[in-house]
Amino acid sequence: MRLKLTIGYDGRPFDGWQSQASGNGVQDRLEGALKKICARRVVVHGAGRTDAGVHVLAQVAHIDVENEVPYDRWLPAINANLPREIRVLRCARARKDFHARFDATRKIYTYRIWNHAVHAPLEVGRSWHFFHPLDLGLLRGCADTLTGTHDFAAFAANRGRPDEDTTRTIFSIGVRRHGPVVTLTFDGSGFLYKMVRLLTGSLVRCAQGRAEPDWILRLRDSPRKMKTSFAAPADGLYLVRVFY
Repeated sequence: MRLKLTIGYDGRPFDGWQSQASGNGVQDRLEGALKKICARRVVVHGAGRTDAGVHVLAQVAHIDVENEVPYDRWLPAINANLPREIRVLRCARARKDFHARFDATRKIYTYRIWNHAVHAPLEVGRSWHFFHPLDLGLLRGCADTLTGTHDFAAFAANRGRPDEDTTRTIFSIGVRRHGPVVTLTFDGSGFLYKMVRLLTGSLVRCAQGRAEPDWILRLRDSPRKMKTSFAAPADGLYLVRVFY
């Protein structure tokens, strides 16, 4: 039986989603919980990776299981064996050929910036404290130039080997402010390694007045000649939803 899991987690205690030698990836913790239930390794296939410190509201994964427990007991059984910072929110039967990664068609991320002189204590680890003034009009204008289908190689970090295909489609980048919180919402077909953090860091650099708007255009239009290194911190980033 193939199960589709929807998972939420606080990214702070873990070394990202992917399995690590430390055994402290979210994938490691899920597989550890499943091994306790099934007495064997059950591989967890996720919709994508998240870095250490990145938070997730609804990651999607799939697993293949036997009849170790009744179907309606899988969700409480897995959660009973996980640290409290990770929770399976939903568990449903999936078709046999469903794949959490390869069937995904769209993802939404949000990035939260605490734009105030003083960082609220309960926001530590959950938002980027950026105390310099930001021109939100400029931020929106630069963000709009990044929507559409482009080669985003200039906004991607290297995992050790370059991605073969760095073309992605960004449907929209929403920018809004509520009190001290500036939120950027990225809706796209998919994202490269650290792409949202690099997009955010570069947009903020322009909105702060430390780079001209045409710098963003040059990064967009010269992906094999230029690269940005201004990555926003991981702890302001949230994976919100994966679509199929």
